[in-house]
Amino acid sequence: MDAQPILIEGRRHDLGDGFAVRRLLPVLEARHVGPFVFYDHMGPVDFAPGKGMDVRPHPHIGLATVTWLFDGSIRHRDSLGSLADIRPGEVNWMTAGRGIVHSERTPPEVRAAGQRLHGIQVWVALPRDQAEVAPAFHHHEADALPRIRRPGVALVLIAGTGWGEASPVKVFAPMFFAEARLDAGAELALPAEHAEYGVHVIEGELAWCNTTLAAGQMAAQSGAAAAIKAIRPSRVMLFGGAPLDGERRLWWNFVAADDARIEQAKADWREGRFPVVPGDEQESIPLPG
Repeated sequence: MDAQPILIEGRRHDLGDGFAVRRLLPVLEARHVGPFVFYDHMGPVDFAPGKGMDVRPHPHIGLATVTWLFDGSIRHRDSLGSLADIRPGEVNWMTAGRGIVHSERTPPEVRAAGQRLHGIQVWVALPRDQAEVAPAFHHHEADALPRIRRPGVALVLIAGTGWGEASPVKVFAPMFFAEARLDAGAELALPAEHAEYGVHVIEGELAWCNTTLAAGQMAAQSGAAAAIKAIRPSRVMLFGGAPLDGERRLWWNFVAADDARIEQAKADWREGRFPVVPGDEQESIPLPG
């Protein structure tokens, strides 16, 4: 990336049952922003009673997955035995490291009633020297996260550091991930300690670096970042951090610094060497291709 912001529109992916995501990272112009190598905007989708999200068990390596919801709930299970329902304002941070398997489904009681689901899922690449750490999962309640106020602005710092605060979520490299709500006309400076920045508008309209961003659009920039200014009342995601320590390969759910590690992970999943997910052992997503 250079000093001029890169405008990112994203691509829609239909996952079935009316559930769609807009994939904003990676794109050719911005393969990563700080350590963020993958960014999906889920929904919003209204599930009728009896319907819901069913992402069957699947593996990851070399990354941390982060889920942040605006509406709805998702039940997380993984091969460590973790079981957690995430709701708006809470954080699920799963470190895949050398390998983990997880599933994401609508909780049974929520499925019975129906729900609106809307949120963000990102992958954060682990530094090369920590790519093979032991897998881990941490759930953080909403009241554990820093709440930051500025004139006309309400911020939640989901992970990393910024605006003089630090989230309790364990991270592996300098980064920030936040949700901000801005009144019309409000301005917010981005945290100066970081080198790369991303801005994603969920609702409203923003001005940033001589660029106007509408709902659904993202922009990315490196170098000294200008403040964002809300043209209308807005809800935005702010993220970024230090540049990655080298390029990454992304294939399916795997992130690695070299092709050989990806091939090993493919073989391990194909041949059943990944662990199973307790409580969700009956299904899995097959290796593509």
